[in-house]
Amino acid sequence: MKAAVFRGNGRIAAEDWPRPTIGAGELLLRLRGCGLCGSDIAKIVAPDTKAPAVFGHELVGDVIEAGAGVQGIARGDRVVAAHHVPCGECHYCRRGSESMCRAFKESHLDPGGFAEFVRVPTTNVAHATFRLPEHVSDEAASFVEPLGCCVRATRRTGARAGDTAVVVGLGSIGCLFVQLLARTGATVVGMDASPGRVEIARGLGLPAMSMSEANTAIARLSGGRGADVVLITGGAASALGWAVTAVRDGGSIHYFAGGPGDALPVALETLYHRELTITATYSSSPADLSEAFCLVTTGAVTLEPLYTHRLPLDRLDEGVDLMRTGRALKVYVTP
Repeated sequence: MKAAVFRGNGRIAAEDWPRPTIGAGELLLRLRGCGLCGSDIAKIVAPDTKAPAVFGHELVGDVIEAGAGVQGIARGDRVVAAHHVPCGECHYCRRGSESMCRAFKESHLDPGGFAEFVRVPTTNVAHATFRLPEHVSDEAASFVEPLGCCVRATRRTGARAGDTAVVVGLGSIGCLFVQLLARTGATVVGMDASPGRVEIARGLGLPAMSMSEANTAIARLSGGRGADVVLITGGAASALGWAVTAVRDGGSIHYFAGGPGDALPVALETLYHRELTITATYSSSPADLSEAFCLVTTGAVTLEPLYTHRLPLDRLDEGVDLMRTGRALKVYVTP
């Protein structure tokens, strides 16, 4: 089969890759498409990522084989499948930290979604695979996994009705967060330094602003206190300096982004005297995926317009460049 293979040093090429075979409880999918995630790009450009590898985890496919014992899903079904599954029993899982579970970190699809065929392991079939209704498009369905991560992060921010919430960074993830935070009853301000991103978000009907516009809006909406929650999806550690000026005393700053920066640019005295809270969310749980699947299938969140580019598998490197340079909001890759 063909796959977009990472060969190190940022290089990706369409090559032959062994077609996976399945066992009991597993599924073999013929891929319809896969979203390109920022985490895929981070691995592609990182100097220490092991090669060869096939990435991609926001996938949609048709079941062409179902192993013995699979229930509720059959050959011919169209499904989405997530790549990480926790054990559900360890200390981390019992405390709501499923993404820190060892089984979660070791689970994966075979190979990733930038390929013609993918094997879905037994635990993923049981806890992270969803059969799609006909009315849901492939592009919308591919958002189940990233939306699940956003669902968990939104819950962990503690945002609620009456709050003022700010989303920093209006890529596709930021646009999801603006919508999810609005569903909590909070008044949301979306902020991005890129005029192009602001324009795209406004075109989706989202409250998108420049930094100066956001400063004015936060002061007005919060009665001068500052935002209750600032959620950072881009800008890495450097975004924290602005977030501290935007958040109210006793407020919280939530990171949904990695990136460069070995130290956080905020004084301990500031955190202490202002009682600020800094938290982060890395991924999702099966329950979050289920909630995201419900949001997708009911049309509760605007998704398809977030895809600004659609490319075939052999042009994945072009998609990476489009997203890295800010010319694409989200890229959908098809085999």
